[in-house]
Amino acid sequence: MSTVPAWPRWLGLAGLLPQWALLGVLALGPESWRYAALALAFGYGALIFTFLGGMWWGLAARGSGGDARRVRPWIWIAAVAPSLIAFAAYAPWVFGYDWPGPSLVLLGVCILASPLVDRSLSHLAPPWWMSLRWPLSIGLGLATVLAGMA
Repeated sequence: MSTVPAWPRWLGLAGLLPQWALLGVLALGPESWRYAALALAFGYGALIFTFLGGMWWGLAARGSGGDARRVRPWIWIAAVAPSLIAFAAYAPWVFGYDWPGPSLVLLGVCILASPLVDRSLSHLAPPWWMSLRWPLSIGLGLATVLAGMA
């Protein structure tokens, strides 16, 4: 992380705080706050996961040099997948199924795996990109999985 510029490093780390705070509420807070904390943890995890998809789209667009055919098709699919996964993970709640525990676990696992896509795009990203992405993905993914298991 020492190679990561200050602004991305500190803002990235600050982005872990909401999920870890919600995990703290789940562990130590009153029972009456539990459902709200779970719902907020899901919402935050979904927002960040879809943000990652947007980052991947931007890197792919940058790498295309104006010609989208220059970028492997799976990258475009990977860039859209986080939004679709987050949407699908939200759907059980609408239909009254067990939510958000399993959905949080799914999101957390996907966030933990997200650096694999980042690594494939690292040639289009700044040199410090992976030094930032691994700790942020592990931190957020782990907190999200733990929230789903709480």
